[in-house]
Formats: sequence, C-alpha cells, structure tokens
Amino acid sequence: MVYWALMLVVVIMECVCGKPPLPPLPMKDGCYVISPEVEIFRVEGEAVILYFPMFMRVLKVRNIAPPTAKYFISKDNGTAGVEYQGEGRVQQHDKQLWFLPAQASDSGEYTCTYRNETYCVTGSITLQVYESTSVDMKKLSYPLLATVGEKQRFECPSLSYFNSTDSLIEWYKDSSTTALQPGRAGSSHWDEGKLVIPAVRRSHAGVYTCQLRVLINNQPYKVSRAFQLNVQGQDPEITTTTSVPDLSETSDTTFLSSTYSTAHTPLVLPPVIVSPLNGTTFESSHGSGLELFCTVLTECPMAESTVVTWLVNDQSVETSYLDRRALQGGRRVTRVYGGCQIEMRLFITMITEEDVETQLKCVTQNTGGRQEAVVQLQLEDSTFTWLVVAAVAVSCFLAVVSIFLYVLFKPKKNKKMDYILARQNSTFSC
Repeated sequence: MVYWALMLVVVIMECVCGKPPLPPLPMKDGCYVISPEVEIFRVEGEAVILYFPMFMRVLKVRNIAPPTAKYFISKDNGTAGVEYQGEGRVQQHDKQLWFLPAQASDSGEYTCTYRNETYCVTGSITLQVYESTSVDMKKLSYPLLATVGEKQRFECPSLSYFNSTDSLIEWYKDSSTTALQPGRAGSSHWDEGKLVIPAVRRSHAGVYTCQLRVLINNQPYKVSRAFQLNVQGQDPEITTTTSVPDLSETSDTTFLSSTYSTAHTPLVLPPVIVSPLNGTTFESSHGSGLELFCTVLTECPMAESTVVTWLVNDQSVETSYLDRRALQGGRRVTRVYGGCQIEMRLFITMITEEDVETQLKCVTQNTGGRQEAVVQLQLEDSTFTWLVVAAVAVSCFLAVVSIFLYVLFKPKKNKKMDYILARQNSTFSC
C-alpha cells in the first residue's frame, strides 16, 4: 500500500512539477553568478563584438529574463565598474559590447548584469587584446587536430554578429601576406566562407587566418579569426609522378629536410594526461551546465608546441553537434614540480538525454608522442531523490489524516452524567 502511495505521489509530482528543478546558482554580493565565459583573444585595430553566450543560455533555460530584458555591461578595473553608453569607440548594443576598433587597453574582465525586482544575475568574460606589432598568432588561434588523409573544414566563427555584406572571406596561412587562392590545384575550396581541405597532409599543418572587411556605421573595419592546425600521422608514399595537391606554400622537400635536421635532437618525452582519467564518467542533472578540464603534464620547453584539445565523437568541438552548446578554450600553462602543466577547458551549457551516448575525448600530442583519455556523460538518476521527497510528503499526508480522523472519531464525554454528579455534590455540601 505504501509503495503504491509513493508511486502515486511521484507520478502526481512529475505531472504537476515536470522535470526535477535545476541546481541553484551560486550567489555573490547579492547577485547570482554564472560560470565565466571562455576567455577570448583578439588583436588591436580590429572590430570586436563581445557577447555572453553561456550567460544568455542559462537565463533562457531557467526562464529568468524576458525577451525584452535590458542588460548592463561594465568593465571592472579593480575600483569601480565602467559602463559604456553613447556612440563612442566602445558602445553597448543590447546584450553586446562593440569595440570600434579594439585597443590593447581594452584588455580586462567584463561583466554583464540582468536585474529586476526579483533577480540579479551576472556573467563575466575576459578579453585579451594584443598589440599588432608583438602578437604571436599561436596565442590567437583555436587548436584543431587532424589526421593525414581526412577531410578538414575551417569555418570563420562569429561573423554573423557583424553586419557583413557578401564580401569575400580571405584565408591566409602562417605569416604569409598573400591570400590563399580557392581551388588551387584542387586542394581547397570555399563553401559559404568555409575553407575545406579534402585530404590533409603533413604540410598542411600551420596557422590559418580568415579575414573579412566589414562596414559598421559606414566605417570599414577588419575582422579575423585564427586556427592552428596540427596534423598527426604520416603521408602516404608517392609511387607516381602525379602532382599532389598542396594548400600551403611549403613544399614536401622543405618538410623532409626539416625532419632530417631534427633527427639527432634529444629525446622528447610524450605529454601525460593527469586528468581526467580514461574511462571517467561525469554526472550532471538534466538541463544544467557542465565544465570539464583536461590537464596535461609536459616538459616546459615543449609546452608551447604541445597540443591539448577536446574531441566530440572524434570530431572537433566546432564541427560536432555540440557546437552551439559547447565552447572550448581558456588554455592555460603553469609551471609545476616536474615540468609544465597545460589546462584546456570545455564548457557545455546544457546537458540533455542526447549527450548520454556522446564520447568526449581529451587528446594531447607533441613531437614526443600522443595520449588520449575518453570520458562519458551521464544524467543523474533523480528517482531516489524524488522517492525520498515523496516519502516525506506521504508521511506528512498520513500524519494530517491521522490527526483529522482522531479528532473526528474522538469519544465524547457524557455531559448529562457530569450534570448529575455536580448536583449531587451541591446537595452534599448543603
């Protein structure tokens, strides 16, 4: 009987309340705080639009802010927040902050706040703007890992935030000032701003930059994004005289000579993944976000050239189905005992049932070797929690019913007998 009562309460609560509630947000200084966005890196002189995708996603999932909500964006310089309004170089447009153009002094942490009579919610993002004369393109690039022979596609991200026309997106490789030509030797082609390499070779490794000229308020600005492509595997042997498509300006002869020149260099130890452990399962409640960190230990001289990246079902995060719900970035290198530690962050804004079968893989590689760790996602089983809640609810319900029945059927005293006894007592007293 109690079992069926529990099940009835569970069914009623699920019908009335729906899915289990989302976990509470942490609070600081009277405001709920959402996890920081992935840090972004830009170069000065370009147009930059700062936005808060994780912050907006959490507000939407939790149904906190209406579509007409107004947001306040400020920069915290350690003493007071600086707000941006008006038509200056830095302008706030609804939930975005525009830099026209960005300067190195714009570097810092920015906070977006939504406030109403009930809620105060904040999110933050760190912007790093490098001087164009001293920037290393590897610091500005998104890491990508490809295998020899597979198809690789680059997509210039976040251009939809700019009021761009049908201007051609130009692609550059490494430090070359000459734009790559689409369709050169059949090695690449453009597909709505995407650069495609049909079959990756070792010589395709390098930094690729996409550039676009945009008009904002009738003023021209440059926008760019960079990718660092790392290639694993060996090129197949060439047995014919047929020319092999090559996207880069570097020939195979140059690559081979550089390989031979390093044949007698000291032995390089492969990187080691400290966490997560291979086979680890991460649990998260339905609809909540999840933050993962891949921590790698390597020799300090190899830290800059060591690749650390996340793969989703053996695809890059940008090309996987999680593209709109996951962000990778925030690479951080710190010196620890025994070498240098590299940390790569992966943030998933919302976990759904679809993600349970997803295979997440942390991959690290340098000239010394390669290592990977596979992890799985799992939704927390809320059945036990709901049964406990249901048991408490049923206990309270039964207690109330018992009290009600006791009061209803409580034996009544014989008032007539009390009256007779009272009369007798009064007679005796006389």
